[in-house]
Formats: sequence, structure tokens, C-alpha cells
Amino acid sequence: MFFVSLGIIAALIILSGFRVIMQFERGLVFTFGHYSRTLGPGLNWILPGVQTLQKIDMRIETVDIPKQEVITKDNIPVNINAVVYFHVKSPEDAVIEISDYVFAVIQLTQSALKDIVGNNDLDTILSERKRLGDEIKSIVDEATDKWGIDIDSINVQEIELPEDMKRAMAKQAEAERNRRAMVIAASGEVESAKKMLEAATTLAKNPYTMQLKTLQTIKDISSNPSQKVVLFPMELTNLFKGKK
Repeated sequence: MFFVSLGIIAALIILSGFRVIMQFERGLVFTFGHYSRTLGPGLNWILPGVQTLQKIDMRIETVDIPKQEVITKDNIPVNINAVVYFHVKSPEDAVIEISDYVFAVIQLTQSALKDIVGNNDLDTILSERKRLGDEIKSIVDEATDKWGIDIDSINVQEIELPEDMKRAMAKQAEAERNRRAMVIAASGEVESAKKMLEAATTLAKNPYTMQLKTLQTIKDISSNPSQKVVLFPMELTNLFKGKK
């Protein structure tokens, strides 16, 4: 009976040591607090009571950098935020070298964001977001490399300007739209005048063509019931010309 009970206890201990690691995970085994080995996906076994297992997600993580106020190089305050995409490339370093790598990535990105934005003027920040994101990524990636973290990309998301700056930019944009509209309208009038001159020149070369155009104009006017049209024969017109 004693041996049966002992066998049952041993079986329970053995069964309790089995661990399942997902395809996207890695498992770090610690024996009495010391790092022993890294386990891959599948069914694994550790010695209960002696060894512990810590799982690390190897997939790409997305972290939002909270919006913060930053002063640009030309002394304009802007509220700006970003998104960081990163993944763990060395689970051993991510666990042993730093206590919370996600928090560390956020803090580093915030610091780098302030430095990069502070060294550029507002026009550059608004027009070259991708370049700014690449510069921030380069700084953060270099600092997190020793932690086993690889930064995939950093995207500058929203840039919020002060209200007075928004109104000034809106007035400038409206003035530019009005200027373009006037230029387009003037170009259209010039083109229309050229076409009318060409048509008049063509009609003047042939009197019969002018007469046909006159008849067409009369037809268009007479289609409106409210209009009255008085017609003179061409012979009468020629008679007046002869008397003159």
C-alpha cells in the first residue's frame, strides 16, 4: 500500500512538470533561480519544485506612445504621439537584462521623440514624418539591442497644433485656394477669347457662313416664346447699303 501511494505521488509530480509552449512563444527554464535553458514550441517537461518556466511572446508587439507636448526648434508647442512596432529577438536578454522591456521601450521612445522634434522646425515635422520616425527608430533600436529587442518601425501619428496656429494656417490655405481659382478663371477667359477670335475670323472669310450662323442664332432666340424676332430680307439690307 505504501508503494502504491508513493507511485501515485511520483506520477502526479511527473505529470505536473509537463508544460505546453505555443508556436509563437519561447520558454526560459530557471533551476533554483539560475537560467538553465530555453525551450521551443511543443510539449516540454521541467522538474516541479526545482525548476520554473517563464514564457516570452515572440510576436510583433504594438505600443502606443502617449501624446505629449514638445517644443519645436522654432519655439512652437505641439502635441505629438507615436506608435512603436517591435519584437523580442533574444528571450534570454529580454528577461535577464531588463525587468520590463515594454515599459523601457515606451520611455526610450518618448525621450527620443522629444529630442528629434526639438531639433526640427514645424514645417519639417509636418512634411517629413517618415524621416522623423526613422531617426527615432535608429536611436531606440540601438539602445534596446542589448536587451534582445528589435524595433521594427516607429510611426509618428498625430501632430496637434495650437489653436491660433490652426487658424493662421487655415487662412493661408483659403487665400491660396482663392488665388488658384482666380488664375484658373483668368486662363479660361483667355482661352475662350482666343476661340471666339478664331471663330470670328473663320466666319468673316465666307459671307454664306456668316448668314448660316445668323440663321442659327435666330433659331435659338425664337425658341423662347417671350422673345420677338423681326426679320429683314437680305435684299432690303443690300438696298440700304447701296443707297448709303
